Amino acid sequence: MVPNQAREEIHRFVHRAVVDKRAIAAVYDGCRRLLCPHKLGWNRSGQLRVLCYQYGGESVSGLQPQNASANWRCLALEKLWAVEVLNDPWHSAPNHSQPQTCIERAEVDAEDYPPRAPQNGQ
Repeated sequence: MVPNQAREEIHRFVHRAVVDKRAIAAVYDGCRRLLCPHKLGWNRSGQLRVLCYQYGGESVSGLQPQNASANWRCLALEKLWAVEVLNDPWHSAPNHSQPQTCIERAEVDAEDYPPRAPQNGQ
């Protein structure tokens, strides 16, 4: 884990993970989470948020079974730390495209990029 990452580095890792459709590991609210960031941008208050599908790790609210739409997370980018890009498979679930309040103005959206090639036979 990298506890002393600069905000700019975290932003760069998350942005690249969205574009490349790569999973990340990060600590958020004291929980180490496995996330697939789908969209990065600003909410109505102008705060930077990342819309992620959480497929593993810990969660304050708990995780539902794989591919459950309840595993979507709207996370404040400034609260993420120890971010690492992983080679895990990309995860998603229904309801990502439905109107949501997490991000009003997107910086980057995974839907705007082609699927990535499988890694390590996955």
